[in-house]
Amino acid sequence: MNEFARTELLLGRPAMEKLRKSRVIVFGVGGVGCGAVEALARSGVGAIDLVDSDVVAETNINRQLIAAHDTLGIPKVDAAEARIKSINPDCRVTKHKLFYLPETADSFDFSQYDYVIDAIDTVSGKLRLVLAANEAGVPIISAMGAGNKLDPTAFRVADIYKTSVCPLARVMRHELKKRGIKKLKVVYSEEEPAEAKEEAGEALPEGKRSIPGSVAFVPPVMGFIMAGEVIKDLAGINEK
Repeated sequence: MNEFARTELLLGRPAMEKLRKSRVIVFGVGGVGCGAVEALARSGVGAIDLVDSDVVAETNINRQLIAAHDTLGIPKVDAAEARIKSINPDCRVTKHKLFYLPETADSFDFSQYDYVIDAIDTVSGKLRLVLAANEAGVPIISAMGAGNKLDPTAFRVADIYKTSVCPLARVMRHELKKRGIKKLKVVYSEEEPAEAKEEAGEALPEGKRSIPGSVAFVPPVMGFIMAGEVIKDLAGINEK
């Protein structure tokens, strides 16, 4: 028996071998991205790239799996690498300590990857990721809004053009249509955003008008769902 024996019972040995040979890149190692990374590592994915320029902060502890008092101040990609290696020492981890922006987009050769996970917040970054993945012929799955949500059962997997409710998905539909992108697999929520409580205020970073509220049981679930889709696609389960 090995650490992935229970997964192999469901997916089969050939699928596990496909996962072992796969390389997945995760853009954004926050509440959603951490959940995705966790599930990828625990499913036996052989190589994971981590992209994030941030460090673990105290306000991350409520929802990010890599965040704890003993990881405060550590770059998120370093904390995520340590967690991956504690789960699967054989996993090949590549770290990119940067934020995905138009000026850093050329740092990546998307043809190296078997799947792209978009767990970043900015519309401009998401659009650039989708365009780059499409150009390279690599599948991508994108996270829509998870902030100010309280119902993890409201998440859905769909093509971007079949989404509803989510404000971010609405913007993405509009912008992708303008760019001629005909499809994009996303995870989105059909829950209306809740009102954030003002008295719980946190100092706003420069340039930000507001900070969305979040809880322990919503963003990681979105990440798990995203990773689940990636794992099933790579293993050929979604084709059946």
